[in-house]
Amino acid sequence: MVVWTVANQKGGVGKTTTTIALGGLLAEQGHRVLLVDTDPHASLSYYFGIESEDLELSVYNLFVTVSTKEQILQSLCPTQYENIDILPATMGLATLDRSLGTKGGMGLVLKKAMNLLVNEYDYVLMDCPPVLGVLMVNALAASDRIIVPMQTEFLALKGLDRMMKTMEIMQGEQTKPFKYTIVPTMFDKRTKASILTYRKLQELYREKVWPGVIPIDTNFRNASAASKVPSDYSASSRGVFAYKKLLEFLFEMQRKEK
Repeated sequence: MVVWTVANQKGGVGKTTTTIALGGLLAEQGHRVLLVDTDPHASLSYYFGIESEDLELSVYNLFVTVSTKEQILQSLCPTQYENIDILPATMGLATLDRSLGTKGGMGLVLKKAMNLLVNEYDYVLMDCPPVLGVLMVNALAASDRIIVPMQTEFLALKGLDRMMKTMEIMQGEQTKPFKYTIVPTMFDKRTKASILTYRKLQELYREKVWPGVIPIDTNFRNASAASKVPSDYSASSRGVFAYKKLLEFLFEMQRKEK
């Protein structure tokens, strides 16, 4: 089982879209996919029509009880896609930093939970909140690779800098180095700002930046309104084509690291 964590300490950069787009493409290829929503806003859950506040079990329960494999499986929600399940979020997650932030041993809750599901799924994609706290720390610690979407506009570079510093700080507690890929998103080739930001991104982070870009594509918004993964809603769109290229790149990185 491979775990990809989608994270950035800036909101609105395409984290949820990236999680859903990659998850949809993986499922189409026959992989069993689990999407984990660790954001209290529950955008990933709502995308698929899951009213998270009506649920009895969610990601929140993993942090407040000692969970067995059976309890975790009971927390999962199916989607209209045969190979995609969701471990949903609830607003209760917003209280975790206050209630558990100083409690020891809380940084590996998600990793331990995913280890119990190792034979159930081929890929797990975790959608993170845009703030550093218990949830992001857990998602990063559980990951085999961190995918960092970054909107191609200058203010987003500051958020990326914070994200890099967070991983640097956390690295000291990890037994293996973080593997990460920065993904330029919301790229608009018609604007000077997008082009200059992309060049600056390559200059600052070089081989850590995926050489492609995810373009602005209204089909992402339309797919969300239809509660469909982008590749199901508009298989031939330029945005889906870009995510296919990203997935091929991630597969290649995976092969090289074996």
